Amino acid sequence: MYDPVRYLEKLNPSSIVVEVFRTNVCSKQVAQRIIADLAQLIPNAKINFDLDDCDKILRIECHHLVVENVVEILNKRSFLCEVLE
Repeated sequence: MYDPVRYLEKLNPSSIVVEVFRTNVCSKQVAQRIIADLAQLIPNAKINFDLDDCDKILRIECHHLVVENVVEILNKRSFLCEVLE
């Protein structure tokens, strides 16, 4: 069965995607729950929040990332989430 993630990793296994999102998450406890949810969606990713930043930054570093899935997870919890450009 064709697996696009594994295909991309085979093409360049050392390529890392880093995506930064603006959120309105303010609580450390909520951020930890969101990180746990995202870790299930994106295994082996490095995920963290910078809640001290004015944009309440969510940073994800991994081999493959579907931005829409991240936005959807936060939106379902009634949080703002948009790619920071």
